[in-house]
Amino acid sequence: MSADRLEELRRRRERLLAMGGPERVRRQHEAGKLTARERLDLLLDPGSFVELDPFVEPRSREFGLDRVEAPADGVVTGHGTIDGRPVHVFSQDFTVLGGSLGEGHAAKICKVLDLAVRAGTPVVGLNDSGGARIQEGVASLGGYAEIFLRNTLASGVIPQISAIMGPCAGGAVYSPAITDFTIMVRGGAYMFVTGPQVVRAVTREDVSFEALGGADVHAERSGVAHFVAADDEECLLLIRRLLGFLPPNNLDDPPRRPPGDDPGREDPALDELVPDDPTRPYDMREVITRVVDDGELLEVHAAYARNLIVGFARLHGRSVGVVAQQPAVLAGALDIDAAVKGARFVRFCDAFNLPLVTFVDVPGFLPGVAQEHGGIIRHGAKLLYAYCEATVPKLTVITRKAYGGAYDVMASKHIRADLNLAWPTAEIAVMGPEGAIDIIFRRELAEAPDPEARRRELVADYRARFAHPYIAAAHGYIDDVIAPRETRRRLIAALEVLHRKREPTPRRKHGNIPL
Repeated sequence: MSADRLEELRRRRERLLAMGGPERVRRQHEAGKLTARERLDLLLDPGSFVELDPFVEPRSREFGLDRVEAPADGVVTGHGTIDGRPVHVFSQDFTVLGGSLGEGHAAKICKVLDLAVRAGTPVVGLNDSGGARIQEGVASLGGYAEIFLRNTLASGVIPQISAIMGPCAGGAVYSPAITDFTIMVRGGAYMFVTGPQVVRAVTREDVSFEALGGADVHAERSGVAHFVAADDEECLLLIRRLLGFLPPNNLDDPPRRPPGDDPGREDPALDELVPDDPTRPYDMREVITRVVDDGELLEVHAAYARNLIVGFARLHGRSVGVVAQQPAVLAGALDIDAAVKGARFVRFCDAFNLPLVTFVDVPGFLPGVAQEHGGIIRHGAKLLYAYCEATVPKLTVITRKAYGGAYDVMASKHIRADLNLAWPTAEIAVMGPEGAIDIIFRRELAEAPDPEARRRELVADYRARFAHPYIAAAHGYIDDVIAPRETRRRLIAALEVLHRKREPTPRRKHGNIPL
């Protein structure tokens, strides 16, 4: 090869590394943001990144693009490793044309998605873009649609993670929305379909970028964001941690770490954790962290629908998905947001072979006009459908209340749960003792000389005779009633038996979940 050709290659490589130029890189840093390549250096194992399509440039030369430097067409794509495991990546470069998406930019992302599906590896997208490249017109819109299609076809095949590390607006928001997990950086990232100016023009509402589509809004109110990070570095480390729980694709088993926590460990503190007073709350997170390996729970959607906890943990080194009521919020009742949150998480775990461990303390579905008119029937059915459809190992522990239809929904024996355990504090019934007495003994209470005293007597008798797990156990709906301290050991033993479980299902194209 001639020296001239080698020199040309060197110049082109230097141009790529310069990205949008020193001034734009400086502005990126001043905004508290890393550049596209710096982000990949933090995300991936050192020296593992292999770049693809570095010399792609804008395909349209109209509207002055022929006079613009656009290294890599504003997106860095390729593959590398995280903890030694392969992953495909793309990182939008805001220093180049604002990270805007044109035809070539979209084609690079599509190629990475196609390669990830063929190779069976997760894909991570680092989003930081001003949106569609106006100069390229309908080609940029078509590019978004090509990406959406691939996100959809890859769904349930490979894990897809989106990090929102800058602006993400208009049609661009729908790619992260299709992926499995969305992480937003607080302060520098926002997502919305229509921005503050359009909102102001159409509805006369005056709203800031942060108040309309910031990280905290989407983490707490809309549920769009599964995680929030304080800065770019925390976001990228969180992605690495999340992928540590997940298999590379839907055909492989989840990773198993060498266990460092005794599988036979018992925790006597669990015996005292549930209050004797059934109306008193407690923190279900403490139950979970005392049972799982090393007390580690990676909670998903932690700030959204806080009456339901979902997240990833390990039992004897095996990754599991955890679903649990939170009695400290709305008494753990299921509402619309909790049902949708739980359903999506259950379906993800089922798609990627992650066993489900469910801790139940549910007084029922949240009553109220707003819930009924908001469609609690339809949304509650999503969670029921997800559990019924799931074929991964399903282990259930009833810690206290399991009332009404919510008992059925929360991985009961009747919807193919594999192991159903109860603590002695469990109450399994159509409804709570107070409500049952008011209905069953309505006439007697109305005629009693002292209705309140008689009601207390009847409630106490009902609680003693029926508000316990042994009737359900007598029917075989509960496999065993155990001391709380035994929970970890019993769950691990069940996973050892069930980890190769196979559940035949009828042939079909797909079901029709009540969306």
